[in-house]
Amino acid sequence: MTVVSTRGATLTEGRADFPADFVWGAATASYQIEGAAKEDGRGLSIWDTFSGTPGKVAGGDTGDVACDHYFRYADDVRLMSDLGLAAYRFSVAWPRIQADGTGLVNSRGLDFYSRLVDKLLEAGITPYVTLYHWDLPQALEDAGGWPERDTAYRFADYARAVHARLGDRVQHWTTLNEPWVAAFLGYGNGVHAPGRREPAAAFRAAHHLLLGHGLAARALREAGAEEIGLALNLSPVITPAQVGDPAAVASLEDAEAVGRIDTLLTRQFLDPALRGEYPAELLAMIERNGGLAHIRDGDLEIINQPIEVIGINYYNPCVVESGPGQAADEAWPGSEDVRFCSVDDVPATAMGWPIVPNGLSRLLVRLADDYPEAGLVITENGAAFEDVVEDGRVHDVGRTGYLDHHLRAVHAAIADGADVRGYLVWSLLDNFEWAYGYGRRFGIVHVDFDTQRRLFKDSALWYREVIKQNGLRGN
Repeated sequence: MTVVSTRGATLTEGRADFPADFVWGAATASYQIEGAAKEDGRGLSIWDTFSGTPGKVAGGDTGDVACDHYFRYADDVRLMSDLGLAAYRFSVAWPRIQADGTGLVNSRGLDFYSRLVDKLLEAGITPYVTLYHWDLPQALEDAGGWPERDTAYRFADYARAVHARLGDRVQHWTTLNEPWVAAFLGYGNGVHAPGRREPAAAFRAAHHLLLGHGLAARALREAGAEEIGLALNLSPVITPAQVGDPAAVASLEDAEAVGRIDTLLTRQFLDPALRGEYPAELLAMIERNGGLAHIRDGDLEIINQPIEVIGINYYNPCVVESGPGQAADEAWPGSEDVRFCSVDDVPATAMGWPIVPNGLSRLLVRLADDYPEAGLVITENGAAFEDVVEDGRVHDVGRTGYLDHHLRAVHAAIADGADVRGYLVWSLLDNFEWAYGYGRRFGIVHVDFDTQRRLFKDSALWYREVIKQNGLRGN
């Protein structure tokens, strides 16, 4: 396979060496692995409520136990050490720290993360903390959730509390994970918690998530945090013809569709966070969906805090063309008159997502060009496949190939000048995959959810060799 980036750097299947200071790691999220849903003063989150509602999650699955990481974290850190990870990205569960999202801080919840951080540091693994990976305290949702402005200020209070306990040992902080998903899938089409279908609420939520980011980033900086980032689900938005040919010219109608979706996915978040402004076309969309009254004077100055890192969660390109919109359970506000296209001539993961590695190199080069204010870290990249345990092994050839090709795409982007500083595979463990329950496995470590037995998949053994060599061998 040959990966060609947008500026022409080509990397074939030969050896690929990464920069000496490149960071190799893995990532997880609190609700997806921790379990212990009612332990040590933890409050309810919107995902507890959503997954406990019949029909919302496949198989009626919940995160009540998940990977039991809350009690098995020391064993899981040993797995990370065995793999040679230099970094581990995890999220803090807000309801563990403040059961209702406000007020008194639960020391027992912070104790867990303090123990985890200590164990990581003992193993020589750098902790990367994400403050919000979608588990909003249910009490805050009952008060209106992210569409309400006050939630942003409560988030900043929570950020201060976490930093006060962990900031002496943690230097890498991410405020939010994928605010687009939280806003548009949570409040727009309702396929994620809290399951609301209110277009105007989705746009308000997106703004208040950004406001929360700015307030938290400012609070972290004032408390002495050295590196602050924002992790976004980002994809190159392209037409079907551009999947195989990046130079293919789109029609005027398709170009408008591409621009609109790119504005919603990318510019809605990076323009205010890094430039202190919203795109005019986005403001027009918000105006049509409830108006602009929630965007107050001074908000953009708060949102536009200096950050060191853009976290990139990449899985596949977003392929669109002009045409009728999607069904109600697939549409999201602003995507009217845009058709989201399947890609039939490339392989796909178990999620049905097309495998297009050069989409990642395109994305990285574009971000380096358009948003040079911050460095880049791949905070999530991985794939779900139908894994089978055979004779004590998981021969996940598809996942290994996926990771190999995407790392080659990262290498090509670096050769094109993109400031990519690290790669955190998604995910360390098979886990609760949101609305799919336990039916989709992304981990490089297999988890038997009945026994909680962990097993390195072949992809984990392959990744260990990549880390050891700081690069890829030729095939």
